[in-house]
Amino acid sequence: MRLGLVIDLDTCVGCHACAVACKEWNTSGTTGALTDYHPYGAEPSGVWFNRIRHFELGDYPHNKTINFPMSCMHCENAECVTVCPTGASYKRAEDGIVLVDQNKCMGCNYCSWACPYGARELDRASGTMKKCTLCVDRIYDMEIPEEERQPACVLTCPAHARMFGDFDDPESPVSRAVRERGGYELMPELNYQPSNKYLPPRPTRPIPIENLKKRGIRQVKDWIHQAVTR
Repeated sequence: MRLGLVIDLDTCVGCHACAVACKEWNTSGTTGALTDYHPYGAEPSGVWFNRIRHFELGDYPHNKTINFPMSCMHCENAECVTVCPTGASYKRAEDGIVLVDQNKCMGCNYCSWACPYGARELDRASGTMKKCTLCVDRIYDMEIPEEERQPACVLTCPAHARMFGDFDDPESPVSRAVRERGGYELMPELNYQPSNKYLPPRPTRPIPIENLKKRGIRQVKDWIHQAVTR
């Protein structure tokens, strides 16, 4: 079994709900608490497992904003595990999830330097490295309903842009989504073989901005309705 996430870049609206839900769950989870630094100050910061980047593609008026969530990729060839001098970073054989043993971590930052995705967070309060756990304490919890045994980020996404499942099963929803939508991994040239995959934005027709400027608001609304329903 190889568990991981599929993130639909065409659907993600960049609302940060996944990041907030992740922080809320994991603060009381296996690696909590997740420290905040000056949360009410001029420059608040803290430990976050999931961060959303924002990119602008194309030139106006045919530009598009891409919201790009990033967290631990749970790589098959996890270099963060290889470089760890204490064995604190390890990869579970049963499901491929990469974790950090807080009792062994000495905060040396080697794993953070080895990760090209910027997925590791040094908690300055505890002096240990922390990262996405795929909510391992939730997905195996038999005390909660089966449909809720998913990572917090997946459950909370209002746009349903995130999926969770087993990539070793070719007929699982995540495997089918990657196959049908041309899903891809980040930095394949490194051969880390990350489990998490991304679905690319769907092609869209350019919006005739100049023509819309010449029309009234009723005509603009009609054009938008036709564009999204065709």
